[in-house]
Amino acid sequence: MLRELHIKNLAIIDDVTVEFEPGLNVLTGETGAGKSVIIDALGLALGERASGERIRSGEKEAVVEAFFDITPERLNSSACLLLKDMGIDIEDGLILKRILSAQGKSRAYINNSMVNVQTLAEVSIGIIDVHGQYEHQSLLKPDKQLELLDAYGGLNAERQKVTALYGSLLSLKQQISELTEKDSERAQRLDMLGFQINEINAADLRPGEEEELENEVKILGSAGRLAELANEAYESLYASDTACMAGLSGVLDALRQINGVDAKADESVKSVEGALPLLEDAAFFLRDYKDSLDFDPRRLEVVQERQELIRSLKRKYGKSVKDILDYGDRAEKELDDVQHSGEKLEALKTELGSIKKTLTEKARQLSKKRKAVSKKIDKQAVKELAQLSMIDTDFLVRISNDKGDDTTDGFKVNSGGIDRVEFLISPNIGEELRPLSKTASGGELSRVMLALKGILAKGDSIPVLVFDEIDAGIGGKAAETVGQKLKNLSSGHQEICITHLPQIASYADNHLKIEKKVEGGRTVVEVRKIEKDERTEEIARMLSGDSSEVSIKHAEEMIRSKSNT
Repeated sequence: MLRELHIKNLAIIDDVTVEFEPGLNVLTGETGAGKSVIIDALGLALGERASGERIRSGEKEAVVEAFFDITPERLNSSACLLLKDMGIDIEDGLILKRILSAQGKSRAYINNSMVNVQTLAEVSIGIIDVHGQYEHQSLLKPDKQLELLDAYGGLNAERQKVTALYGSLLSLKQQISELTEKDSERAQRLDMLGFQINEINAADLRPGEEEELENEVKILGSAGRLAELANEAYESLYASDTACMAGLSGVLDALRQINGVDAKADESVKSVEGALPLLEDAAFFLRDYKDSLDFDPRRLEVVQERQELIRSLKRKYGKSVKDILDYGDRAEKELDDVQHSGEKLEALKTELGSIKKTLTEKARQLSKKRKAVSKKIDKQAVKELAQLSMIDTDFLVRISNDKGDDTTDGFKVNSGGIDRVEFLISPNIGEELRPLSKTASGGELSRVMLALKGILAKGDSIPVLVFDEIDAGIGGKAAETVGQKLKNLSSGHQEICITHLPQIASYADNHLKIEKKVEGGRTVVEVRKIEKDERTEEIARMLSGDSSEVSIKHAEEMIRSKSNT
């Protein structure tokens, strides 16, 4: 619900905070007291167009803040997703803020995070409806009208089935489109894939091969020097007359003789005995290694050619041998898909035909039920409007279809089915039925909305309803009916209503009085809650223009009778 509206420096308002309560909130006051400014200010907070001319004379900027005590669950899914993506937390409620400069520029905020004006409108559209103005009425939108009709008729489950079938239809059409597009290039793609697969397979690559080849090139390029080093080391260690191994054997004999006399040399004997086999192994390695380095220029050329082949494949298929092999695997899978695409395409077309048949049946059934529900709404709306002093008003829920190929009988489908729904109205005899969005009178539109809200209440999840000019051109019994309907509707919604009629004001759960005063040579506006005697006096003023004894008694009786409803 809307808890608080703070307005500063807008039109004749200097600084006002309006507090609202659950149920029916009524704002009353003399003509010109500033009631319309309250609604204008609320519109600014909801993202409506702004003009620097609305700023209070002599001030640099105007500020409007609207605090909604609302949980994330009450917001529509798109608004929740939008706020989540922007990192805006709404667990403690929602503050919509608009700052308007004298130059005509404006800034917008949600919970102190700067946003654009469009975001204000998108977030608030599922929270509040302002009737009597045209910018912020969800019920004027055909999509909302279809949604309400389905909710009123208990058709949401059937609609969800149609929505699911429609999603399957779109998915299949997309797959068929992609396969058809590929089919036109099928021969070329088959040739290309075949060439790529053969080229990769012919290379017979192995993971890690590139590193092995690089190491072999290094060895082949240094084969002469490596052989020379190995031979020198082998000679020094084993083969020459002065070889290390021969000298070490003499050392071992001396140590053994010493050990035969003095056991202290035992460890040294063991050390040299252990070293001799190791040195012998090293000598044999050097001998074999030297013999293996039979430099073959042809082998170096073969290895370098292999490296160039791998580099060529890397330029085409990836940055490494692994990438090339992975590309080959994917190409083989795609080749299989392309080779069997004709079969898959036919299977998808068969499945599409089945889905289309089922969708046609379900959408037709849903459309038939909608038409039956729409007739009930037509009759109820005409009856309700007559009670609201719109006696000659005609109302019609128009259900139409567009031609297309989504169904077997030639209709276009969307997520809601084959139907386009629009609420039409003719306020006067002889006038043609026109869409609600083109209804001229704000007062008439407010009463139409009130009638429809009452009829369609169970399908309407918007928590806050604002009615402005709802009493234009009515009085007496019709005014009493309007008040009663507002009161009934307030059981499921918070309502804010600006009115001149005591019949409506007397139904209020929260009565706010707007007064215009002069302070310090400037006009200021005051908005405050009135109760008991003060409220009685205000109802009396609305009845007769003064607070006479007769009007006071009448007001008391009116308030007392409404308190029992």
